[in-house]
Amino acid sequence: MSQVRVIDPDGQQLGIMPIREALKAADRFYLDLVEVAPNAKPPVCRIMDFGKYQYEQSKKEKESKKKQHTITVKEIRMRPKTDDHDLETKLRQARKFFEQKNKVKFSLIFKGREMAYQETGKEMLERVIESLEDVA
Repeated sequence: MSQVRVIDPDGQQLGIMPIREALKAADRFYLDLVEVAPNAKPPVCRIMDFGKYQYEQSKKEKESKKKQHTITVKEIRMRPKTDDHDLETKLRQARKFFEQKNKVKFSLIFKGREMAYQETGKEMLERVIESLEDVA
């Protein structure tokens, strides 16, 4: 018969014992016998609620997946005199950012006398909104 090291639900070691005896000990606690370190000599088994253990493992896995891709805010800067072709290039770049699940911030920068062209700037931002409606 194989021997295993058994740990009770409180974390106390019950010692090294045959598998059948370990299973009986788990039954006394109304819990499951779970092998946690198969490569150890002898293998380590813990008495625990296996359903709860699986739930906690899946919860940890989901948490780590959430942290894998952090959402960043990408900024695209324009001026009221930005040419149509340049604007299209910036819009293509914004689409890429949206596909990568990032947020995009459009900044319209007015310098000097460009403040007189605020309507042009508003129209440009409206064009941006219209062209990116399908992805944002």
